[in-house]
Amino acid sequence: MTAVLMSVLIVDDHARFRARARRMLEAEGFDVLGEAQDGASGLAAAAELEPDVVLLDVHLPDGDGFELAESFAALAARPVVVLTSSLEASDVASLLPDSAARGFVPKDELSGPALAAVLA
Repeated sequence: MTAVLMSVLIVDDHARFRARARRMLEAEGFDVLGEAQDGASGLAAAAELEPDVVLLDVHLPDGDGFELAESFAALAARPVVVLTSSLEASDVASLLPDSAARGFVPKDELSGPALAAVLA
């Protein structure tokens, strides 16, 4: 459970993952403002909804999450970008320091506390 209610936008091309992540994060105290299935609709939703956090898939049909993270971080509301993927953390660890993302949470380890730990 998060101490402060944080708003989240989930950007992932898998509808089942988005639905599962939404249910879990809302149950653990996050306010999920919306979902998007690709980078372009995610950027539009983030600009409109101004979430605190964008949970962004590394592999999207219209772009690479690491590259898209820069576009999200450049929005006026400056959401914190947290990447997610079915990849292991070790597979992306070398790319994180040079990215606009705050961190990474593997999809199979996603939870409210795991997300909160990256945001802390």
